[in-house]
Amino acid sequence: MDVGADRRTVILRGAARVIARHGVRGLRVSEVAAEAGVSTALVYYHFKDRAGILHRTLEFISDRAERYTAGHPRRERDSDPRRDLESSLLLEFQDRPEVRENSTAWGELQATSVFDPELRDALAEARLIWIGELTHTLGRIQPTAPAPALTESAERLTATLEGLSTRWLSELLPLGHARELMRDAMAVELAQLARRASPTLFD
Repeated sequence: MDVGADRRTVILRGAARVIARHGVRGLRVSEVAAEAGVSTALVYYHFKDRAGILHRTLEFISDRAERYTAGHPRRERDSDPRRDLESSLLLEFQDRPEVRENSTAWGELQATSVFDPELRDALAEARLIWIGELTHTLGRIQPTAPAPALTESAERLTATLEGLSTRWLSELLPLGHARELMRDAMAVELAQLARRASPTLFD
């Protein structure tokens, strides 16, 4: 067992909790250390500075989201791509502390990136990976759809998910209704991709 890696995970889990509760502007290394049950010196040892904590926490919440949306057990790549699409999007809407914390922390990091170019670049990179994975899944559903259309659908779906997630977490939307709207958005995108995959003479 890699004790160093385990301690880093504990610290990142603590940082995600602090960000979810107080936002990025309220992030203090001492508070992260207290939340993780370690010394501030250990936090600095593993992450060097506050910026390092933020960037690694962004990676941590992205990886954690991928784990809880992959399904259990993780499905093989040649499984039903529609089910994979549903899992990757709908499992972001679960009334579980881990999911709420992850989504809230992501929203806080995203809001802060408006004022922090360095964080903005890291967030953009994480989002590109997310869009790329979703584009791949959509391509498995509609393999003859044009590549730009697949990417545009992925961009719209991720943007829709982020908006619905914010409204759900703010208690402006009930969980069930948020999931229903996400399903509707998927149906619209898949129908549009089907048309793009089989254009008529008048398209």
